[in-house]
Amino acid sequence: MSHPQLLTPEEKLADAKQQLGLPPVVVICGSTRFMAEMTEADLRETAAGRIVVKPGCDMKSPHALWSDPAEAEALKVRLDDLHRAKIRLADEVLVVGDYVGDSTRAEIAYARSLGKPVRFTHPEVDPDA
Repeated sequence: MSHPQLLTPEEKLADAKQQLGLPPVVVICGSTRFMAEMTEADLRETAAGRIVVKPGCDMKSPHALWSDPAEAEALKVRLDDLHRAKIRLADEVLVVGDYVGDSTRAEIAYARSLGKPVRFTHPEVDPDA
């Protein structure tokens, strides 16, 4: 008697996306200094028929939500966790900008550890190139 192979959560997600007929999901990564470029990449990826997720907060710009330093630090931790969840959800990663800092480098390594394809608007900044 053979037992059915149990699917991993990642395989279940991929299967559900396929059954729902969802287009590919791309997550935009990069320094928030490139928010304008992220918006342009979002437009281009959306026009190409992809679902786009990207950073939703630019903590380098002043805002009441992160005006208190202690609250800002806690929010940054939550946003980093949320962005890793976006990477898990996505089918591929698009790194925007001509600079890759420590946070983006960690996101690229995380995506690659999950087997996600990673594209770059500036391929010369690929830390593994």
